[in-house]
Amino acid sequence: MSDFRRDFVRFALDQGVLRFGSFVTKSGRVSPYFFNAGLFNSGASIGRLAQFYADALVKSGVSFDMLFGPAYKGISLAATTAVALAGHAGLQGRDVPFAFNRKEAKDHGEGGTLVGAPLTGRVVIIDDVITAGTSVRESVDIIRAAGAEPAAVLIAMDRRERAGKDDALAAYSAVQEVERQYGIPVVSIASLEDILGLLDDDTRFTEHRDAVLTYRARYGVQPD
Repeated sequence: MSDFRRDFVRFALDQGVLRFGSFVTKSGRVSPYFFNAGLFNSGASIGRLAQFYADALVKSGVSFDMLFGPAYKGISLAATTAVALAGHAGLQGRDVPFAFNRKEAKDHGEGGTLVGAPLTGRVVIIDDVITAGTSVRESVDIIRAAGAEPAAVLIAMDRRERAGKDDALAAYSAVQEVERQYGIPVVSIASLEDILGLLDDDTRFTEHRDAVLTYRARYGVQPD
């Protein structure tokens, strides 16, 4: 586990964003861990989160021109990550533009659904997680309609989990489906493997390791 991935998992724990226990997910599964990026809800925490996003994107080697944040969670993520990228040593002072969309078109002023810089070049879609892939699909459509090209999707956590009912699980995770469908990489700050790395290294959380491994064996996809 690289330093920034390990540090992110610990940061998420400290902020209460990552928790261990027993949690019922939206799909009805009982998960031994829960990741809620909405709890990065202060200036300091979302500022630090943006630095992790910037590190993950720069280290990925993806070539990009700007960021796009789908409403609503992606709006603050795109703005704060653009700030973090502006100060990132790896970009040598490059100023990265960003844009986001409204859920409903504005019927006055400049109108339309897009806010921010014009969508041009290679665009990175930034969000917290990928579940059903609906937000990615809508974002790809918006970007291509503007004549730009989606370059990657940037997320905080990849659960590496297959969708579907227990007797009809999908062959791939939501992240893998996005990569297969659109032919673009999904870059994550951390993944389930990084959480397991924490459980291996920190005896305070050892008691949760077997439950997480059992859950991965039932619903997970194999590590890359």
